[in-house]
Amino acid sequence: METHEPCGHRLGDRVDGEQQHVVSWSDIIGVIGRSLSIKCLLRLSRSDYGSVACLNQDFNSLVRSGEIYRLHRNNGVEEYWLYFSRNPLQWDAYDPHCGRWIEVPRMPQDECFMCSDKESLAVGTELLVFGMAHIVYKYSILTNSWTRAGPMNSPLCLFGSTSAGEKAYVAGGIDSLGRKLSAAEMYNSETHAWTPLPCMNEARMMCSGAFMDGKFYVIGGVTNNNKVLKCGEEYDLERGSWRVIENMCEGVHGMAGAPPLIAGATPLIVVVNNQLYAANYNDKDVKRYDKLNNRWIALGKLPEHCVSKDGWGIAFRACGDRLIVIGGPRTYTGGTIEIHSWIPDDQQPPVWNLVAKRSSKSFLYNLAMMGC
Repeated sequence: METHEPCGHRLGDRVDGEQQHVVSWSDIIGVIGRSLSIKCLLRLSRSDYGSVACLNQDFNSLVRSGEIYRLHRNNGVEEYWLYFSRNPLQWDAYDPHCGRWIEVPRMPQDECFMCSDKESLAVGTELLVFGMAHIVYKYSILTNSWTRAGPMNSPLCLFGSTSAGEKAYVAGGIDSLGRKLSAAEMYNSETHAWTPLPCMNEARMMCSGAFMDGKFYVIGGVTNNNKVLKCGEEYDLERGSWRVIENMCEGVHGMAGAPPLIAGATPLIVVVNNQLYAANYNDKDVKRYDKLNNRWIALGKLPEHCVSKDGWGIAFRACGDRLIVIGGPRTYTGGTIEIHSWIPDDQQPPVWNLVAKRSSKSFLYNLAMMGC
């Protein structure tokens, strides 16, 4: 768990040196019943689960096994935390619900992992960080520790990814030999297993992934002839097949049609309430995807201080019903990480609220949003 509070098993006060009537948690649970007790626990914040695990053996098992998070998902409840890295081995977390920054244990030292490009995604109660040479590290919020995780069947980097509940989807990218791939896989965080999916129609790297209307979308990227792709692809989970959507990425890349080194980072896309949004880091536009007409509608601008270097150093994420932008001004001596949020309103341009900020001497390397 991320936080730990002093344990307590009995309730009672001392008045004039005498102990009042003491009530144990088992007495309370016996009165209201286990089912109602668990429903009460589901209303608590994730920050309280360390204390919950101390109440009794049953609650401890509920929290440490991850069952409480599965119950959360089954009841349509998710609490989102941001996990971000400012250097290759150090991650931190931010809890928007309580407005707290949390230090995450440092990743194990691994020279091969340090020298490779990194990708990350959050799924279920896990944060996965990928490097080349079949290296994947997993951080579990249940144990508050890092372990080596099983690699993908086709180890990739610079891929598109997304997660939905306890499952994550990955597609595209390059292998250790620099070959661009059309491979796709699904990860189940409950079984810790990777399952190959049918290949996409186009091999692509530096693409982005999203989950919308029960389908996995891969958008943009660079193909084998170093051309920036304008098409997207949609994977139907029920049919097990891909469909190409022409011109889906028009205006989403920072500099559409430019070579990869000029085009910059991957497209910045997120899904909120089954609506797809994009942030164009070149002109700082925020856009919404019109599914019916396959076009992007400009809504307004990104926060003024969210600067980037060709799209690097800025993140665009969904946090429940909100759009989140993470970035900030930088100078030669350091900079600031700022978190801005906005609840999408197609009738009004974005009005960004500054949620939190923190000074940082280093670049924002990677970010993942965990909802559980």
